[in-house]
Amino acid sequence: MLVVENVHKSFVTGDSRVPVLRGVDLDIARGTSLALTGESGSGKSTLLHAIAGLERVDSGRILIDGVPLEGRNEAALARWRRDGIGLVFQQYNLIGSLTVAANLAFQARLAGRNDPAWTGYLAERLGIAALLERYPEQLSGGQQQRVAIGRALASKPPLVLADEPTGSLDEHSSEAVLDLMLGLVAEVGSALLIVTHSAHLASRLSHRMHLHLGRVAPQAIA
Repeated sequence: MLVVENVHKSFVTGDSRVPVLRGVDLDIARGTSLALTGESGSGKSTLLHAIAGLERVDSGRILIDGVPLEGRNEAALARWRRDGIGLVFQQYNLIGSLTVAANLAFQARLAGRNDPAWTGYLAERLGIAALLERYPEQLSGGQQQRVAIGRALASKPPLVLADEPTGSLDEHSSEAVLDLMLGLVAEVGSALLIVTHSAHLASRLSHRMHLHLGRVAPQAIA
């Protein structure tokens, strides 16, 4: 479903160019999950952003079902983010002026795939059915993260990208949120890529890969 081939990415700082990704390869099939681990600055989030079309790579290829992201204009990349992926961020990124119900349905409506029955099922599974008329500021961090997961899955995307999705939660809440995410992604049949610092969280996914200084660490793929 997703193939990353020999991807390089650098950022310019002052007069110097700082390499962040140095020839990264990975692939994820539908229905499987991959944990991407590594120390801060190893390139994890940059790779996730490149896959989402939020950063353009310097060289290499990112293929979605055999079709490259490279060469797509900004409108095409926006359509990819709208229709092809569900994004879950550590800071939730919910829309404060919308209710929980409207946040859940937001991306699915943009993608033209809003299914009220599926959204209602997600709300039940995520334990937020009683919160649908509340606003994000009225929710705890764990509740907001559940809404963010529901929003990402409401359109049944083929790929879900999650950047430290439990990083701001306590251990118990992290386990509960991960269980829900893995279960729901399996129901949808999506591929799942999670960026995480947590070795325990990574061990729960079907595959793991470790980045070090922008490269896949030797013998760090499982």
